[in-house]
Amino acid sequence: MMTDETLRLDGKVAVVTGAGRGIGRAAALALARAGASVVVNDLDETAVGETVEAIGAAGGRAAGAVAAIGTTQAAETCVATAVERFGDLHVFCANAGILRDSVLWKTSDEDFDAVIGTHLRGSFTCARAAARHFRSRAGGGRLILVSSIAGQRGNFGQTAYAAAKAGIAAMARTWSMELARTEVTVNAIVPNAMTAMTATVPALAEVAERHARGEPIPAPHRQHLGLGSAEDVAPLFVFLASDLAAGITGQCIGIGGDKLSLWSHPREVACALRDGGWTAAAIAEAWPDSLARYSQDVGIDFDVPDA
Repeated sequence: MMTDETLRLDGKVAVVTGAGRGIGRAAALALARAGASVVVNDLDETAVGETVEAIGAAGGRAAGAVAAIGTTQAAETCVATAVERFGDLHVFCANAGILRDSVLWKTSDEDFDAVIGTHLRGSFTCARAAARHFRSRAGGGRLILVSSIAGQRGNFGQTAYAAAKAGIAAMARTWSMELARTEVTVNAIVPNAMTAMTATVPALAEVAERHARGEPIPAPHRQHLGLGSAEDVAPLFVFLASDLAAGITGQCIGIGGDKLSLWSHPREVACALRDGGWTAAAIAEAWPDSLARYSQDVGIDFDVPDA
C-alpha cells in the first residue's frame, strides 16, 4: 500500500518562490515534511522568516532568499542560495505571482507588465537558472510551474493573469521536450485554492468570508469546483518532486479540494478541406455545417449545485 512515507525527499533540495504565504508556503512546508531542504523565497522578508521558522520548528531545514521574482538576478539568487546553503538543487517550484485584475479597457500598461513580469517572466528566469544548474551535473531535476484555470479557460477581468498562466502552460510543454535528454521533468500545476488572491474573485466572496472565519469549505465547492485550501494543493508538489514522478513530464495537472485532474493540451477539434484553399465566401458557406457545432466554450464555471 502506498503511503506518504514512500514519497520521501530526503537528501533533496528544493526552491519554492512566493513561499511567504498561500500555496507557496503550504508547498514549502509539505516538501520539508517529506525530508527536503527548502529555500523559501518571497519579496516579504517577514513572511520568509516566518515560513523558515515554521519549517525549523517542525524539524526541517530551510533558508530564506528574499527577492522579487521576475529578474534574472532574483532567479539566480534562489539557485545560489540552494547550492551555498545545502550543496545542490534538485527541485525548483516557480510559484510566485500577483494579481492586478481589471477588464481589458481599464487595464493599465503598468498593471499588465507587473503581472506578466512576475508570473511569465518570473517563471522563465527561474526555470532558466534552474535548468542551467541541472544541466551542469548529472542526475536530472524537477521544474514545477504553476498555471491556472484562468490560463486554461480564460476568466472575465483577468487579461494579464490569464495570458501569463496560459503562457506558463505552453512553456511547460516546450521545456519538457528541451530538457528530456537531461532527465529533467517539467510540469505545470493548475491549482484551485482559497487564498488571498482567489478571495478577491466576486463569485467566491461568501466562501472566502466563511473560510477566513475558520469554517470548512463546503463539500459542493470542494467537489464541483475543486476548491480547497492551500494545504490541499501542496501534496502535488511533493509527488511531482519525488522519484515516483520521474516518468511524468509536459503535463498540466489540476488539484484542489477533493479533485485531482489532468488537463488536455490544445488540439484541433474539427477541420474542413477545400481544393485550392478558402475564400471568405467559402468559409461563410462551410462554417455552419462543418465547424459551428464544434465551437468551444470559454470561462470558469462558478455555479455550484446545492449541497
